[in-house]
Parts: sequence; C-alpha cells; structure tokens
Amino acid sequence: MQSQLDDLFSFLRFPSISTDSKHAGDVLACGQWLQEKLTGMGLEAKLHETPGHPVVVAKNAHQEGRKTVLIYGHYDVQPVDPLELWDTPPFEPVLKDGRIWARGATDNKGQMMAHVLGVEKTLKEHGELPVNLIFLFEGEEEIGSPSLVPFIEANKEMLACDVIAVSDTGMVARGVPTMGYGLRGITCCEVTVRGPKGDLHSGIYGGAVANPATAVARLVASLHDDEGNIAIEGFYDDVKPLENWEREMWAQVPGMSDQDMMEQTGAPAVFGEPGYSSAERLWARPTAEVNGIGGGYQGEGSKTVLPAQAMVKFSFRLVPDQDPKDISKKVQAHLEKHAPAGVRVEVEVGHDGKPYYSDPHSAFGKAGQIALEKAFGKQPVLIREGGSIPIIKDMQDILGADSLLLGLALPDCQIHAPNENFWVENFEGGIAMNAILLQELAKV
Repeated sequence: MQSQLDDLFSFLRFPSISTDSKHAGDVLACGQWLQEKLTGMGLEAKLHETPGHPVVVAKNAHQEGRKTVLIYGHYDVQPVDPLELWDTPPFEPVLKDGRIWARGATDNKGQMMAHVLGVEKTLKEHGELPVNLIFLFEGEEEIGSPSLVPFIEANKEMLACDVIAVSDTGMVARGVPTMGYGLRGITCCEVTVRGPKGDLHSGIYGGAVANPATAVARLVASLHDDEGNIAIEGFYDDVKPLENWEREMWAQVPGMSDQDMMEQTGAPAVFGEPGYSSAERLWARPTAEVNGIGGGYQGEGSKTVLPAQAMVKFSFRLVPDQDPKDISKKVQAHLEKHAPAGVRVEVEVGHDGKPYYSDPHSAFGKAGQIALEKAFGKQPVLIREGGSIPIIKDMQDILGADSLLLGLALPDCQIHAPNENFWVENFEGGIAMNAILLQELAKV
C-alpha cells in the first residue's frame, strides 16, 4: 500500500490549477507525469495537445471479442484560496487520522488514481486485463471541459467503447457504497437591471424614479411561489417523474433525512418544493437559485442612494428530460414578463449542460453494483447526483455509451474548499473495486 500512496502523493504535489494561467506549466507537467506513469505500467499512453490543457489517453492491447471499457477522470484541480484556512499546505499531501489531506485528494486525483492503480495491480498479478481498456484523462474539467467535446468528436473511433466508468462523485455516507445513474443538468444567466443614468439621491428622487435594486428583488421573488414551487411558466413540463422504486430506496438512504440535512448545512430548517423529501429534491427535481446579488452602497453605515443599476446571478439545475436551451428561453420570457416598469432588464446567458440518466438495472449497471458490493462489503444504494458533470451526457451522446458513476468521495471531503481530504479506506476500496469491475464487465 505504501507504494500506491507514494504514487498518489507524487500526483497530488502538482499544483495543476486549470483556471489560473500562471499554473499552465504545472498542468502540463502533471499530464506528462501521468503519461509516464501509464506508460510504465505497460499501457500505450499519449499526451494529446488541445487549444487548452492536454488530454491523456492510454490503452492496453485491444483484442477482438472483448468488451471495451473507458475510464474517465480529470487531473486538474480547483484554486486553493483562501490559503490561510488550510491546516497544511494544499500541495504538500499529509496522511493524518486515516485521511489524505491535499488539494485534489478527492476531486479527482485520488479517485482516478484508484482506477489507475487497480489496473496496475491486475497487470502485475495476471499480466493482462480481462477487457479492452481506454483511460481518458483531461486537464480542464474544473473550467467546463472546453476542449474535451471537440477532442471526443474528432476521435470517436479511438474512443469507441461499450461502457464508461467514472469515479468523480460521492458516497452518501461512510461505508455505504453508492452508484449514481443520473446527474442534474444546468443553465445559468446573469441579469442586469438598469434605471437612471447614474446613482441618485434617494430623498430627492426616491418615489419618482424606479429603483433597480428593488426591481431585482421583485424579479428574484417572482421565481417561486410562497411554498417553494418554481413559478416560471412551463418550467416543469418535461420533468421525468420519479419511479416508485426510487422513492422507496431513497427513503432508506442514510444521511439524507431532514435532520441530517440541517446538521450538514447548519440551516435552521429544510425548505423546497412541497411533496418531496430532501433526497428527492436534490436528486430528481429541478431548482432555480440565486448565486449572487448586488447593487447600491455596500459599505459601512448608511448612504442614501438610489443605485443606477443592480444585478443578480441565477443558476437552474435541471433533470431528465429538461433541455437547457428550452429552459433558458422560458427564464428569459419570465424575466421580461415580470420586469417592473421604469427599468431595463438585460439577460446574459451563461454556460449550460444537459441532465444525464441511464438505467441502473442494465447488465452494465448490475456489474457496477456487484463491484461496489464486493469491494466494500455492503449492497450499494442507487442515487441520482444533485450536481452536474456535463461531459458525462456529452460522452453518452457522442460515443453512445452509458456511464457508471462509482463515487468514492464522502460528504465531508471538502472538495473545492480548504482542507480537502480523501479517506484511505476509500482509496484502497477503489483500487479493489477497479479489479472486480473489469472482471464483471468482461462477463456482460
């Protein structure tokens, strides 16, 4: 195990922050290290240049008549700010209290390295793999994978596969193996509300000129009714209803009760669309959220100003079978309809991604569940993820293959935050799971 930890620690020491151009050399060096590691295992590995950061592809010797399995991951990481909140330097990995502490420990270096080392272990023990393998690792996931879709489209034959395995999601609780079969999609926008040509004295002009900050507040309030239902016309039209088995299973998932949700978040109460549990709201219902709002004076004390403009940032999480482009149009129509008189409303559409769904009871899905159960000693729970990984749907559309979302992250792993960590037991379990998974997929 020590040599496997050494490999992971070497991987974690690269500050491969994809969003910061100052770290472009670090991202490249990390990709080169990964290529060398895969080559040293006996795989044919190549670093492919893109307009952004490189894509690493590795393969074993493919044989006719075997299943082809693509394993996806990303070697880029999030920025580390605020640095002062880290207990240890983010790129100097530390093993403490049964966890590995470092940026990227869970997202995604630890999880993807478990697959790499699982393959290495199988090759050392048996000399070959039971399947045709493709590793596809990118360096731009944390900035939306702008180069990966064109790369996949241009290399469909090289990447052709029967099924995709991804460990970039989570377990619902410690010791509870979890397989995801759905992801929420997303569409975003930023709204600017403009009024007078400049800030005005609120005593001299207040009451005679519309206040953009008040207009933003009214627009925000218009998105939901008093009970928490989204009030955008047609928003729910294409939502795929929950299956009975999903509601029954999710009701038993540990760590997802209303009390658990309040403890995890520190919120005084749960809130959301009526008629659904917290798990159902997170995994199978769409949302409309304010991500940022501002306008007018923000300093200490009072400044009696009527601001010239105000803004709000929205994101909408989507579920099967909603289409981001359709929802974006409905959002814009709603904002235009509810724009108060006396202001101009400008909508800037942001990034989007389609929701993902696959059948967890398919032959491949059952193989994934067997691998989790054998590796972790407990029957896995089946969930849809509340977050969005747009590339998963893109790969389904381009390659025609479903993804098994075999998460190894825990709720307290602090991804994207200071003190990110990864349980060693999950790292070891992931290595074991990989070997079992390839064996089970070979049988399908």
